[in-house]
Amino acid sequence: MKVAEDQVVEDDSSFQDDEESFFQDIDLLQKHGINMADIKKLKSVGICTVKGIQMTTRKALCNIKGLSEAKVEKIKEAAGKLLNVGFQTAFEYSARRKQVFHVTTGSQEFDKLLGGGVESMAITEAFGGDLKRVLCHSVTAQLPGEDGYSGGKVIFIDTENTFRPDRLRDIADRFNVDHDAVLDNVLYARAYTSEHQMELLDFVAAKFHEEGGVFKLLIIDSIMALFRVDFSGRGELAERQQKLAQMLSRLQKISEEYNVAVFITNQMTADPGAGMTFQADPKKPIGGHILAHASTTRISLRKGRGEMRIAKIFDSPDMPENEATFAISAGGVTDAKD
Repeated sequence: MKVAEDQVVEDDSSFQDDEESFFQDIDLLQKHGINMADIKKLKSVGICTVKGIQMTTRKALCNIKGLSEAKVEKIKEAAGKLLNVGFQTAFEYSARRKQVFHVTTGSQEFDKLLGGGVESMAITEAFGGDLKRVLCHSVTAQLPGEDGYSGGKVIFIDTENTFRPDRLRDIADRFNVDHDAVLDNVLYARAYTSEHQMELLDFVAAKFHEEGGVFKLLIIDSIMALFRVDFSGRGELAERQQKLAQMLSRLQKISEEYNVAVFITNQMTADPGAGMTFQADPKKPIGGHILAHASTTRISLRKGRGEMRIAKIFDSPDMPENEATFAISAGGVTDAKD
């Protein structure tokens, strides 16, 4: 039991040195005239890196208690000296993209559909009944895989009270991994309102910074549940979408800032116009264009014959529209048997 736990820790530390150099610590601003008190104010709202300052508007920085417009300008100027905020060649960007890794789903066919698995520095969205939840647990009980991925810790934000640690134990049994080692690798938080969900992201950013390179995956199940409760009717739709856009923007920035994979699930609703276009499935994911544009890769899940399940690329910047079959077992997501 102890050997398996040590193996997880070793896997984490082997990549930690490489990952720590991925971002510049906000404490570096001290060398450019920013006092520690102001730096602590930035950290209190989850801004812990120099790039995090670049990703935050002046208006948002001014809303932080104790930061005046003059201080914000000084902070922005100091961050600009440490960070290249201009253009770079496609070749230079390509070199940076080599740090992208993929987290396995548990099924080789499913991984192949996604180009290797759930991608880091991106938001992957899955929708389609309870299948998305099984996929969540399978991805959470992650193991060292290919493409330079050595395993790591997970943060799981649960908005529907559906996270089950026992499910992770079953998946751990499939891969002969120690139960305690898998469960210790997961930080769990239950979100009760959309505001609480947003506040948890400050903790997430702080944790990713505190343990640089250790956390590899952030899961939110599901992204829209609390927004549907907190904002009702067309009168509050505009405000809901604005708040949702802010959250998704924050998720995208976190994924790029700390090189982590973000996996979110979504709910579905009836599509009144589907009957006019003779669609096979008259349902669509909720969240509108805001969520559709924010998600890097969108996956549609549905049941097939018998134990078969089908995953389809709904939208992706680099993956062709394709399908893969997989199965669900006690050990999570697996390849379908012919």
